[in-house]
Amino acid sequence: MTAIHHPAHSLLDKLDGFSVIIDAARQRADIVLDRPPFNIISMAQRDQLRLVFEALDEDLSVRVIVLRAVGDNFSSGGDIKGFLEATPEHVSRLAWNIAAPARCSKPVIAANRGYCFGVGFEISLACDFRIVSQTAQYALPEQKLGQIPGSGGSARLQKMVGITRTKDVVMRSRRIAGQQAFDWGIATQCVPDAELEKATDALVDELCGFSPLAQRTAKKLLNDTEDSTLSIAIELEGHSYSRLRSSDDFREGVEAFHQKRKAKFKGS
Repeated sequence: MTAIHHPAHSLLDKLDGFSVIIDAARQRADIVLDRPPFNIISMAQRDQLRLVFEALDEDLSVRVIVLRAVGDNFSSGGDIKGFLEATPEHVSRLAWNIAAPARCSKPVIAANRGYCFGVGFEISLACDFRIVSQTAQYALPEQKLGQIPGSGGSARLQKMVGITRTKDVVMRSRRIAGQQAFDWGIATQCVPDAELEKATDALVDELCGFSPLAQRTAKKLLNDTEDSTLSIAIELEGHSYSRLRSSDDFREGVEAFHQKRKAKFKGS
């Protein structure tokens, strides 16, 4: 039999600008951007981040994934020089790589402080939850380079805040402070800088208390119905509900409710 080789087999041999920490006891995995002081995300790093999200999605010991960074800034964006050196084919895959948190079936939390620009903002927008500190600043500054966001930033932002605010942010390279991001509905929670880790830990623990099967179902349903009509969304919701109706976790949840105890979900 002929051996099959794939570039991905060696792509994760040495992580470029980030690390991965798995805490099996807490069912948590952290992807930590680590190229201080600004945690610039390289072209190669984008490919690796996608593969890591895919690998963690298959890891049964992981329930929740946290995307965070070392230092005072989440990420000031991508490697500008890398855009000129990359082939058009490579550049066309950027949005697919950065959408990896959205495709991941598990809950993904972005913990943002300081600069969160360009691809740093875009990959955060692809996460399910964004906890920001009051020092956080979101921006899509590509207009200053004669470009537009290329990894889903303008599209995802428009879905969240509408065309008027998105034009204001994108076409003027305008920065959004943490509190304003919360007020606009971009951030899930805004906390003092010193409390970012505590708030992230609390959300991880909360999410781990739910049924993993119900969590995966809810995420997929919400993602799949974001662009659908109301009637289709309701129809898909009904099918998803009926599927969960026969799950062990639903039976456990109902029994725990009536017995006034904490449910012990197994994910089946």
